[in-house]
Amino acid sequence: MDFLNAIILLLNYIFIPALTYGSQLALGAIFVTLIYGILRFANFATGDMMSFGTMATILFTWYFQSLGVSLGVLPSALIAIPFGIILMILYMLLIDKFVFKYYRNQKSPPVQFAMVSIGVMFVTQAVVRIIIGPGDRRFFDGEKFIIKAREFKDMTGLNEGLALKSTQVITIFVTIVLVSLLFWFLNRTKTGKSMKAYSDNEDLALLSGIDPKKIVLVTWVIAGILATIGGVLYGLDKSFKPFTYFNNMLPIFAAAIVGGIGNPFGAFLGGYVIAFSEILLTYAYKKFFMYILPENMEPNSLVQLLSTDYKFAVSFSILVMVLIYRPSGIFKGKVL
Repeated sequence: MDFLNAIILLLNYIFIPALTYGSQLALGAIFVTLIYGILRFANFATGDMMSFGTMATILFTWYFQSLGVSLGVLPSALIAIPFGIILMILYMLLIDKFVFKYYRNQKSPPVQFAMVSIGVMFVTQAVVRIIIGPGDRRFFDGEKFIIKAREFKDMTGLNEGLALKSTQVITIFVTIVLVSLLFWFLNRTKTGKSMKAYSDNEDLALLSGIDPKKIVLVTWVIAGILATIGGVLYGLDKSFKPFTYFNNMLPIFAAAIVGGIGNPFGAFLGGYVIAFSEILLTYAYKKFFMYILPENMEPNSLVQLLSTDYKFAVSFSILVMVLIYRPSGIFKGKVL
């Protein structure tokens, strides 16, 4: 019985939260790796672009809620996501037309692109804060829990209760479907294969008749979809606060680089590597060991390797180690 309690404890506080958080990071990491692999620059505005897409979705969510439109047990934001995606794509194409296109035509080096993206980051952050404000915005409605801890305890008779939030299930399910569709598109369609060819060798792709304008357009469209859905899933699971998305830039970049920047599949798995690392290293294992160890060996301290205050330090440490010992990432990507 104690062993089952220990397993439920790990599921409740490590495995399910890490899967959820990892799914959110994975979408952001694929965004980063697509931009880097195809447009050839590190987009430091990633977090704030996710924030912009989420903000647009929240505004539409509030509008639908004011009209009495809902999905019952599911959050109304799911209806608003397509509209948020459209606004996000339009914003990205606008930024590309008036900012990135100029430097692309000038054949500017990647470092210059990266510096320009920092400017875009600050502008986007300001726009979001002006429109929706800097504070927390909760936009979740519908059924919060699929199963509550107390209900689980009553059903099983265990001391530990398993609480499963609807946002966690939605996040994992949507991520699996979205990433599966993306990989199918990249590997099975003519446009997807053209994007991969353009990423591998731009000059050879142009000689083959691939239209670079179309590749750029499709890349920003896919990026807009990933940014909006990833941002909304994070906001639904926690809450929306613009500065939080800026902070998430570090673990997102760490996930992309760990997986092998330029490699979408590596970026996807990198999101889970970072999420599980952060949660495993900052969780307090005292209660877990109390279940599995004899009473005379039970720990007195929290048995916590790192405080949760150092969560981002885990991402940074992993990022540094990968850059030093395996700069191409776990799955081979472009060497930085």
